[in-house]
Amino acid sequence: MKKAIADVALEGKRVLIRVDFNVPIKDGVIGDDTRIRSAIPTIEYAVSKGAKIIICSHLGRPLKEEKKAFEKGLPFDRLKFSLRPIATHLSELLNRSVVFLDSCRGDEVVSHIKSMNDGDICLLENLRYEAGEESNDSEFSKALGALCDVFVNDAFGAAHRAHASTVGVTGFVEYSVAGMLMQRELEFLGKLLDSPERPFVAILGGAKVSDKIPVIQALIDKKVDKILVGGAMAYTFLKANGYTVGKSLVEDDMLEQALNIEKKAREFGVEIVLPTDHQVVDSYDPLNSRKTIPIDFTNSGLVGLDIGVETVELFKSKLQGVKTILWNGPMGMFEEKPFNMGTIEIAKAVADATKGGAVSVVGGGDSVAAINETGLQSSITHISTGGGATLEFLSGSKLPGVEALSEKD
Repeated sequence: MKKAIADVALEGKRVLIRVDFNVPIKDGVIGDDTRIRSAIPTIEYAVSKGAKIIICSHLGRPLKEEKKAFEKGLPFDRLKFSLRPIATHLSELLNRSVVFLDSCRGDEVVSHIKSMNDGDICLLENLRYEAGEESNDSEFSKALGALCDVFVNDAFGAAHRAHASTVGVTGFVEYSVAGMLMQRELEFLGKLLDSPERPFVAILGGAKVSDKIPVIQALIDKKVDKILVGGAMAYTFLKANGYTVGKSLVEDDMLEQALNIEKKAREFGVEIVLPTDHQVVDSYDPLNSRKTIPIDFTNSGLVGLDIGVETVELFKSKLQGVKTILWNGPMGMFEEKPFNMGTIEIAKAVADATKGGAVSVVGGGDSVAAINETGLQSSITHISTGGGATLEFLSGSKLPGVEALSEKD
C-alpha cells in the first residue's frame, strides 16, 4: 500500500503538490473547474497542518503547439497555456492568497519558496513549458525535488505518464505520497476491479471500440454482469452483427475484435446490450432530416448521432436493482444538441440508481460534463478525474505515477 499525505508530518515542511489543472481556458476564463475543485481537500489539509505549499501542474502541450505553429509560419500565443488565470480562480475557491510564479524552476522560484511562511501557497507556471517535463529529464526532476521536503501526487489524471513531475521527482525527495484525490481514485477504481457489489453494470460509450478494448476485456474477466454499449462505438458492434449502419462512424478493422468480445462475454455469462434505436440525420441534408428510427431501419445514407428513446428506456431497465455502476463515455454526439439527449438521460438514470443504493463511478470528459450539466454531481458516488489514466487503471495496467510513490512501512 502506498503512503498517503496523512502518513507524514507536514508542519513547517515545503510540500510540492502535483495536481491536474489541465482545464479548458478561453480568453482567461476557465470553462470547467471540476479538476481544480477536486484538488482543494488536499491543499486545505496541507494548509491546516502548517505546510508551505507549492502547487504544480501542466496545461496542454505548449511546446508541441509552438513547434507546429513555427513549422506553419504562424504566430504562437504562449500565454494561452499559462496557469496564471488558475491562480486567481484558486485564490477565490480557497478564500486565501495563491501567489503565482512565472516559472517552475530557477533562482526566483527558490527565493520565493525560502521566504514563505507556514500556510502560504504558491502556484508554479506550466510544467510543460520545460522540455524536461515530458521526457522525464533527471536534471529537471532534481530541480523540482530541490523545491520541497515532501512530494504529494494528487494528479491521478496524469498518473499514467512517466514524466518528471509524476515519476522523476520522486527520486530526489525523502517522501512521495498520495494526495486525497489520488487516494479516492485508487480506492473506488480499485474496488470496481477487486470487489464490486453485484449486480455490476458498466456503461461504455465514446467513438472508438479500440480505445475501450482493454477495459472491456478486464471487465469481462472480472465478471461484470452487464455492459451497455452506446456512442459511436456501438456501430462497430452492430455492423459486426450484420446490421446496416449507414454512414455512422465504424472501425472496420475492429469488426472481428467486436465479435470476439461478444463471444468471450457469452462464455463468461456477461450480457452485452446494444442500442435498438437511434437519432439519425440524412448525410445529404443533416440540418433538416433528424429523426429517431429503429436500428433495423437504417439505410445507407443515414448517420447515427445519438441513442434513441427506446434505447434509453432499455438501458434504464438494465440499471434496476444494480449495486455498482461504471460509466465512461457519451451515448452520442454530446457536444451538439439535441444529440446530447441520450447522454443526459443516462446521467439522470445513473443518479437515480445511486439514490437507490448503488455505488456509481463516472469518468471521461463528456460523461462528467453531462453530470455537471444536469447538476447531479452530489448524486454520484465518485466522479473520476482520470480520463486516460482511469481507462488504463481499469484495464489492469500499472500507473507509473502511482508505482513511484513511497510504500507504507
